[in-house]
Amino acid sequence: MSRPGVRGPAGKDAMRRAKVGTTRVGKRRGFTLLETALAMVIIMVGVVAMIEAQQGFIRINAWSSHEATATYLAGEIRERMRKLPRHDPISGLWVANGNVMGVGREAGEVTVNDLDDIDDYHQLTFGAAGNFDGPIDAFGRVVHEVDENGLVRIDPQTGQPMPLQGWSQSVVVQKVDPYNFSAPVLWSATQAPVGTFPGRALDRYPLKVTVTASYQGPYDAQPRPIVVMSWIVPDSQ
Repeated sequence: MSRPGVRGPAGKDAMRRAKVGTTRVGKRRGFTLLETALAMVIIMVGVVAMIEAQQGFIRINAWSSHEATATYLAGEIRERMRKLPRHDPISGLWVANGNVMGVGREAGEVTVNDLDDIDDYHQLTFGAAGNFDGPIDAFGRVVHEVDENGLVRIDPQTGQPMPLQGWSQSVVVQKVDPYNFSAPVLWSATQAPVGTFPGRALDRYPLKVTVTASYQGPYDAQPRPIVVMSWIVPDSQ
């Protein structure tokens, strides 16, 4: 006799499917501890990879910004020196007691605007712990720190505009061989006349100018060179 509500073979098939479904549902299970641990490891590896990629991008972006700033600062020194004579037009270079005189700043040159020839810049640094405030631009003005809105930052202690923090420009001027610009020579070097060659005086040598733009961060023990720019000033200038 059939159960109430179930008729014929079709009803029996429905009951059989219900039993099978119940059995299958009963056999279902969740993740094991090992599977959960493996899933967590995979997710953590992905997260760590994303964090490292982000940190790498930040480092590269920061270095690019530093390099652009350093290139600008070195270029400003070059632009400022572009029209200057190699040596002081009045005193020039001379020898006294076996020493070459006239290299570097002359007496009374105490401001940036007093530097009126290229060798005046020899071994000068513009910036923190340097010879002059800085860094400077092509007009000799201090380059100031600006905020995200493009406004000059003011030092709350002094009330004065803040120079570009951490940056400096160091200059080295060398006298070089006129036939090999990569070979520095002594400031006392001269060439005697030979045949049709009239000789070369103390102040008739090309000069090599090297500017190093450096940055010292809050946690750096010393400035780090970012860009080094060099150029040759021929003896005709």
